[in-house]
Amino acid sequence: MPRHISSVGWLTPVRRVMHQIQRATLASCAGLAAGLAQAEVPAIFRDADLAAGEQLIRQHRCAQCHAEKVGGDGSAIYRPLGRINTPGLLRGMVEQCNSALNLQMWPEEVTAVAAVLNRDHYRFRD
Repeated sequence: MPRHISSVGWLTPVRRVMHQIQRATLASCAGLAAGLAQAEVPAIFRDADLAAGEQLIRQHRCAQCHAEKVGGDGSAIYRPLGRINTPGLLRGMVEQCNSALNLQMWPEEVTAVAAVLNRDHYRFRD
């Protein structure tokens, strides 16, 4: 490959090292940011499958049920300063819906739904 086409082959050794340091620094910062974001998620939701939670919310038509209960688009039911004020209470409320409506979700599915609600509405942190 000609020197003028190569992305870093034409760089002097010092510039090549600086380029490698910059790439390593960016990779480290990205990893640190991902770790910090994960640390903010409550422990109860850390291993939750968010994609599964989103799918379960659609499948069980949670938004439609909530809209029937509170009117509008149903989002008024999510009151972060209301009676649901901890991650455990949020998961417990999802479990109550699971039981009352006989949704037959497994415990990890209940946690996944609660994790999505936390991410989108409540934003509890550890």
